[in-house]
Amino acid sequence: MIQDDLDKIEEKLKQSEAVKESNKTELLTLLTTLRKEIADLSQTHYEHAESIVGFAKLSAHEATRSEKNPRLLNLSIEGLASSVQGFEISHSRLVGIINTFCTMLSNLGI
Repeated sequence: MIQDDLDKIEEKLKQSEAVKESNKTELLTLLTTLRKEIADLSQTHYEHAESIVGFAKLSAHEATRSEKNPRLLNLSIEGLASSVQGFEISHSRLVGIINTFCTMLSNLGI
């Protein structure tokens, strides 16, 4: 299920006309790294990994909508950022990737 959701995020980003190609490339690169980090996390914290991916999927959806709702985008990004709290030490790379992903998605909503 986690990998399916990551695939859906990737497809959403690739197909979005609301995202510039340079941003797509950077987001897709982050997503590739996120896949590895989520795979590692899911070995010990499967439900947390599911939550992170769920919020990432929702955030990507809100950021790539043609008619953006800034409130929904902010809520989804806040949820995504919150989903990695507590992993700063054990999975610092994952937290960094999510923070960068959130920032990029937030900037798409401007």
